[in-house]
Amino acid sequence: MTARAASTVLVGRQQEVTALRDALVRARAGEPTTVLVGGEAGVGKTRLLEEFGGLATAAGARVLVGQCLELGEAGLPFAPFAAALREVLRHDGPGVFSGYEAEFARLLPELARVPAGVAAPTGLPASDTPRGYLFDLVAELFQRLAAGQPLVLVIEDLHWADRSTRDLIGFLVRAARTARLLLVCTYRTDELHRGHPLRPFLAELDRARGVERVELGRLDRDGTGAILADLLGVEPAPRAVDDVHDRTQGNPFFIEELAAAGDPVGCAALSETLRDLLLARVDRLPEPAQRVLRIAAAGGTRFAHQLLAEVAGLPEPELEDALRAAVAAQLVVADPDGDYEFRHALVREAVHDELLPGEHARLHARYAAAIEAQPHLVAAGRAPAEVAHHWYAAHDHPRALVAARAAACAAADRYAYAEQSRLLERVLELWELVPDAADRLGMDHLRVLEDTVAAATTAGDYNRAATLTRAALAEVDTVAEPLRAACLLDQRGRLLALLGKSDGAAELREAYRLASGVPDGPERVRVLADIAAHLVKIDPEQAAAVAAEAMAAAEAIGVDVALLPTRIALLCRTDKAPDLGLAELRRAEALARATGNAPALVSALVHLSDVLFELGRYEESEQAAAAGVSEARRVGISRSTGAYLLSNRAEALIALGRWDEADAACAEAARIDPPGVSGLHWLQLRAGLRLARAHPAADELVGRALAFLARPYLWPNHRLPLHELRVEAALAADDKVEAVRAARSALADERLSDLPREAWPVLSAVARAAALGGDAGLAAEVSTVAAALPARYPAERANAALVTAILATGGAALPAWRAAVDAWRAAGQPYPLGRALLGLAEAAAAAGERDAVATAVREAADLAAGLGAAPLAEQAAVLARRVGLRGGGRPGPDLLTSREQEVLRLVAEGQSNSRIAERLFISPKTASVHVSRIIAKLDVSNRVEAAALAHRLGLLDHPAAAVPPPRAR
Repeated sequence: MTARAASTVLVGRQQEVTALRDALVRARAGEPTTVLVGGEAGVGKTRLLEEFGGLATAAGARVLVGQCLELGEAGLPFAPFAAALREVLRHDGPGVFSGYEAEFARLLPELARVPAGVAAPTGLPASDTPRGYLFDLVAELFQRLAAGQPLVLVIEDLHWADRSTRDLIGFLVRAARTARLLLVCTYRTDELHRGHPLRPFLAELDRARGVERVELGRLDRDGTGAILADLLGVEPAPRAVDDVHDRTQGNPFFIEELAAAGDPVGCAALSETLRDLLLARVDRLPEPAQRVLRIAAAGGTRFAHQLLAEVAGLPEPELEDALRAAVAAQLVVADPDGDYEFRHALVREAVHDELLPGEHARLHARYAAAIEAQPHLVAAGRAPAEVAHHWYAAHDHPRALVAARAAACAAADRYAYAEQSRLLERVLELWELVPDAADRLGMDHLRVLEDTVAAATTAGDYNRAATLTRAALAEVDTVAEPLRAACLLDQRGRLLALLGKSDGAAELREAYRLASGVPDGPERVRVLADIAAHLVKIDPEQAAAVAAEAMAAAEAIGVDVALLPTRIALLCRTDKAPDLGLAELRRAEALARATGNAPALVSALVHLSDVLFELGRYEESEQAAAAGVSEARRVGISRSTGAYLLSNRAEALIALGRWDEADAACAEAARIDPPGVSGLHWLQLRAGLRLARAHPAADELVGRALAFLARPYLWPNHRLPLHELRVEAALAADDKVEAVRAARSALADERLSDLPREAWPVLSAVARAAALGGDAGLAAEVSTVAAALPARYPAERANAALVTAILATGGAALPAWRAAVDAWRAAGQPYPLGRALLGLAEAAAAAGERDAVATAVREAADLAAGLGAAPLAEQAAVLARRVGLRGGGRPGPDLLTSREQEVLRLVAEGQSNSRIAERLFISPKTASVHVSRIIAKLDVSNRVEAAALAHRLGLLDHPAAAVPPPRAR
């Protein structure tokens, strides 16, 4: 009985097809949608997507497919996108790239030739196209394609994806949010071992909006029977179904392979392993075809005809006959480009695993030599990675060493720093196996370690970088090369602090000790400057001293201090300069631009945006940060040096009241996912933003941010805002006990009095907790700390005025709140201004100034509406109702009737319902009804809160009928 190689029916996948069709409906409506399809090898992921692809095409959608290369982390970056875009190029022609052919040449090298006189918009050659800019171009291209018809982009075998491919997928999911694009990615769940890089990536995607997972399980017995019936063309015997189902456990690929190998009932004679099943089909080929298939298997799942011919060394007719037999057996599939691909990766793996050890090494060596001699035999840009892979597989350690180093350099040229790091790790692995490794590479082992540290740090793999610094420090001779050792110690100290494992002070101080004994020179100046820059958050006084020494040495030998890593701001801040070194930072920015020093420019813009924010110049701060974001993208350092630029920009946008833009900036920061504590700033900002908007996901973000407090070490400027967030979260949840607990913890922080910028917002939150919790002792502590804390810049002065107002009582309250409102108006931050206005409204109500109440409430409500600050808007509305204002904050009839005001007076005196009834000559039931209505109208929980609110808002001072004296008993 002859069976077809593949089933034509889709069995047991109705639910998954429905999920994909629903996802396409959402994408068609403009909702960002991503579906992650997981399942073990052979479970039917590709078959499911083929079925869905047909349905999508019939529904008017365009489907593009790209596959990740088996080389995985050491492979060609962006391979699946290159395949998808190649289909776009074939179908639409080069005009679809709208003049950006030079930039897209990084993905499609065939576009590298652009017409004379045509340049990229950035003025850069294609090889220098910024990584972030390239991502934007890809997203824009998909946006254009999706404008005409919904676009389905399928990325298969994500478990083999390189870091760059994952980064681009993450960009499309989190940042690009391309309308009418459905992104579908498949991956093998059985490939995801504990250390597989796809596991954390999938976890991050799960948190993004619009991402859905679809898990394909194995078929049940009936499903196995349905596939067998389709493959065999007849209803199989029950024993055959039982046998096949037991052996395949419902894996559709195994079922197909078993059926294609012969009568399923007779398969009991075969080995139970998958390899035997797969090789049973291969063994049916003529011997020349089997030999060619073994050669092809060494080349990978996909192979070019010309490359296979070069390695096989067969006459063309013999090679074509062999390939024709493999294609006829549906083991290999030919594509329109003339290349070939194993129909199943598992077939290729089984064949490759059958190679004899010597045969395995010889074939990989022939592939490596062929590609080295003729790089055009593989797709442009693939040669370095493929050569490195094949020499490694051939166990030719010397050549593998050199090739891995070359491939690492090529990865760095593409800003694929994670791939560069992995390839350098391979160089380290091979070093001990090649006696003359140093001569072959022209560098010592320590230099390779240093390069790997740099690549891992830039890629954001701080844990691995920290481990490598320990290995490097074990090799360096601190006596012979003290500066080299000092540089490694400085890197290690900073990495430990970034990971929150320690403050790194011991490493930094030892680095300084080593550098101190070295004669002045450019390298010593740079090391001292780095040490000072990293030490400033731990020991500002020592940092200033080291910075001064670095600058003095720089001036002595003629090094321009403007580009030192001290960023000049260190000395200026310690000198208490009124502009925080703004002029020097501007000079550093200008010089970095003039000299083309991109890392120095990014550093200058980080500090510039930070200083401008502290000075209250929020528009300029946002502009500086935005410029820094673009520059960091251009040079591929968004996750390292440029990690704070997006959060700095978000911070300025929050201050300006441009909250939607701020949230988008935080979302982009989340996509970049800065490592260690460098990812805390955006998280803390977004958590606060979502609290202020009562976002449903606020609690989750707050929890993630506050979890950083459990780390062994946090820089004080990171830790103090978390104290503020903890208090604000408790207040938002109306948990007065937790608010007071968090407030006391904040006041106990030993660095609170050292950092006014971070301390004043903390004190404002703590003062609110003290006031709402009625904790006089806590309020007194706040007053003591506030009295000793300088208020130098607009936001600090406004927070100081706010603290005074919150703690003020009696006749001092109204003028204090007016001063707080004026201060926040001068500072230019609408949200705290709105909160201050509500405080002013309450104080004015208590003083009986109803016109002032109306004005303040109306302005606060308008600000809340513009920001989307739902809790602030609700507070304004509640206050308006309590003081008897109509909608919009206009004065209107009193909220309480005269009788209810009489009842409220007696409630405030502590009278029970029966005593109220006796005083007012009403029944106890009527008195109870009045009390219930008062509680509802004032939006409080009980009569005690009603009494407190009546005193605070002056509700008892409104004219009302006199309460009769109690009746004589």
